[in-house]
Amino acid sequence: MLDIECFSWLNRALESDMSPVLVIATNRGIAKIRGTQYKSPHGIPIDLLDRLMIISTTPYSEAETKRILEIRCEEEDVEMTPDALELLTRIGIETSLRYAIHMIMAASLCCTKRKGTEVEIEDIKRCYSLFVDVKRSTQFLMEYQNEFMFNEIGDEDEDEDEEEEEEEEEDEEE
Repeated sequence: MLDIECFSWLNRALESDMSPVLVIATNRGIAKIRGTQYKSPHGIPIDLLDRLMIISTTPYSEAETKRILEIRCEEEDVEMTPDALELLTRIGIETSLRYAIHMIMAASLCCTKRKGTEVEIEDIKRCYSLFVDVKRSTQFLMEYQNEFMFNEIGDEDEDEDEEEEEEEEEDEEE
């Protein structure tokens, strides 16, 4: 994340004779500009925001996701059954396109291991069970956070629990 000093430098760079092409990507709404107390759209100062051309984006449709995965399969020389491609497309929409793309090669290796020629649904399912996406990983961490050696979230809860127990003991003694 850029702060006000970085934005000032970018503004000066855009005013020079050799001004660069600047591409900024953000998913922030109205946010505080770092280094100031001011809020603005995307956390970008208004004077710089006025110089930008804003292009809105939308998520890929199912057909677009499927086509991207088909192209990626061709590039990686992976033969895939239509059913497996449908499953991979659904996974790509529900998780992320990057995760689905990574699964192509992993599924291809599973296919090679079972001595198959085309990636099938069972290969995709096998990879899905072995490699977790961000959502499932986060869910796992939240579920088992107290069992990890370094756990900052659980420490706060434990401190509060200990304080409550001490207060209860004091109340019982009185």
